[in-house]
Amino acid sequence: MSYENVQQVKVIVFQIEDEEYAIPVHHVGSIERVMHITRVPKTAPFVEGVINLRGVVTPVIDLRKRFGLEGYEQGGRTRIIIATIEEMDIGLIVDGANDVMDIEVEAIQPPPEVVGRIEAEYIQGVINVGQRLLILLNLDKVLSREEVRELHEVNG
Repeated sequence: MSYENVQQVKVIVFQIEDEEYAIPVHHVGSIERVMHITRVPKTAPFVEGVINLRGVVTPVIDLRKRFGLEGYEQGGRTRIIIATIEEMDIGLIVDGANDVMDIEVEAIQPPPEVVGRIEAEYIQGVINVGQRLLILLNLDKVLSREEVRELHEVNG
């Protein structure tokens, strides 16, 4: 998304390991506690399965696995962020949802060549907020159109 005609963008801030990430709130439908996830055979390793969210079957992916990080034991802070990607709701498992913030658009810097252990293609930019550094994800790159289609078939 381009932010040419706005001064601020509202983002959801969440955590994976020791890093803080952000996605624009307009992509987010809700933030849920972890619930029973039904495994689906023959899906990508980062696809955890599907959940029944208020009567809607929603595919769920583990962002840790998607980013090539080690999985971990889910705890009380673990959340599923329901985000819309390619007009489809997808659950994103994160270590914790921390904040909702208004970010000045000029505070969004282009991503550096290398950002920690995450592939740069997933990153739209970085945001300096006080002592915090937030990584702004590009959800359209986190899942390709083909992967979204495959999830839609799983969901189908």
